[in-house]
Amino acid sequence: MKRTLRRRHFLLSTGATALALTAVACGSDTEPRSDDSGTPKSGGKLRAVFAGGGTNETLDPHLSNLFVDAARAKALFDKLADSGTDLAAVPRLAESWEPNETLDTWTVRLREATFHNGRPVTAEDVLHSYRRIADPKRAFRAKASLEPIDLTASRPVDASTVEFRLKRPYAEFPNVLAAFGAYIVPNGADVFTEPVGSGPFRYVSFKPGSSLLVKRNPAYWEGAPHLDELEILIADEESARINALLGGQADYAHELNPATARAHEGKGKIEIIRLHHSAMQGFVMKTDRAPFDDKRVRQAFFLIADRKELVDGALSGAGEIANDLFGKGAQYYPADLPQRSQDLERAKALLREAGADNLKVTLDTSPVAAGFVEAAGIFKEQAAKAGVTIEVKIGNKDTYWKDILDGGVLASYRSGAMPIESHISQRLLTKSTTNATHWKQPDFDDLYTQAQSTRDLAQRTAIYQRMQRRLYDEGGFLIWGFADWIVATAPKVRGVAGEALANTLDWARFDKVWLA
Repeated sequence: MKRTLRRRHFLLSTGATALALTAVACGSDTEPRSDDSGTPKSGGKLRAVFAGGGTNETLDPHLSNLFVDAARAKALFDKLADSGTDLAAVPRLAESWEPNETLDTWTVRLREATFHNGRPVTAEDVLHSYRRIADPKRAFRAKASLEPIDLTASRPVDASTVEFRLKRPYAEFPNVLAAFGAYIVPNGADVFTEPVGSGPFRYVSFKPGSSLLVKRNPAYWEGAPHLDELEILIADEESARINALLGGQADYAHELNPATARAHEGKGKIEIIRLHHSAMQGFVMKTDRAPFDDKRVRQAFFLIADRKELVDGALSGAGEIANDLFGKGAQYYPADLPQRSQDLERAKALLREAGADNLKVTLDTSPVAAGFVEAAGIFKEQAAKAGVTIEVKIGNKDTYWKDILDGGVLASYRSGAMPIESHISQRLLTKSTTNATHWKQPDFDDLYTQAQSTRDLAQRTAIYQRMQRRLYDEGGFLIWGFADWIVATAPKVRGVAGEALANTLDWARFDKVWLA
């Protein structure tokens, strides 16, 4: 179970070229891409443009929620671990972790690293950061992820070692260290107007809703960035982001839609990079209220979906079909389950059995994410063929995620990549804080607890697959596709990892980027 720094040698095929790469497990899963410019060059300023969060934006890394928040946070700060391309936890500020025999105490050893003010990162900084996140009076996103830790009993063994005492056995504890937003800040830090972190870049200036400027940290533990400066800019509209890139006002544009990518791909003005399988796309059905409190209605909706039509129509083909389960290709995913396909006659029969003939349902959606409104319209037409009338309701994109968490019965949904265990713990347990399907099954909770106390990987895998087979049969997630995440760069930009899922370690790794 011990995870330590090690080197890996592997082969990455890129078109007709096979590149032999070496990666360090504590660092990037992909070194900067080989290209005509030869070795990475130092110097220059990269301008990256993202959708933003308005004038209320903050540099408090524990308040990270949007993609731009995460990009800014990983430029300035570090976590103990992060998720690799296979979604397994990869050491970052942690050099190693090791559990006791009962999986309820984990010892984490820190690597030598310093904050931007030259002070070393210590166990006290780690415990301060986690206790701040877990403060019951505050609403930090990583709070739910840290819930298994008894932060009162946890202690520093010495300056570079933390002993985490847990409330119960937790075999997947490294996922906690990699949780979204679980950044390490200096002991006592609570104001981030001029943040001091341990990340690859140092703070220069910040204008909420407009820009963040940072400069190279020459003392970064993993090696100084190639860039002199990084500026993260804000453009909420996708058209503004691509126009900034085309017009030379930006060098990197985040989150483009498939139609834009197709229009510019291969024409030489910009480079299109597709991060495959980065976003799960689907609908959530509230399992605690009519009509979806009857599993036969949920099963009917699984069979109404023509997944290929949804991928082709809502995602313009930039993705692949899914099978109503999260995390395709990740650890514990039950790949042997048969791929569902549309079966309208069986769907009609299930609805009749449930007494739901001539069913009318409201589907909540919003332009909050690319393809949501289009998918809702397509699914409405598919449902009509099974005798179901769907009213599509367009919601406020500023409050959409809050509105659908407890409101309505059926809603558009998407998620970035995360380990399957994290998806279950955050969304599918009775006390999960983001349980949009309201799936609350005590026996399902018990299986999760059993999995977490099971040290043997094969036995733990069997439990997780049993849980997912149940979700496949009667859960509240109708997952129809996995979308590509699309970014674009100016031709001079090198080192952007093409295999990184959104929100994983190598996504938005601007310290690994250089300008040719």
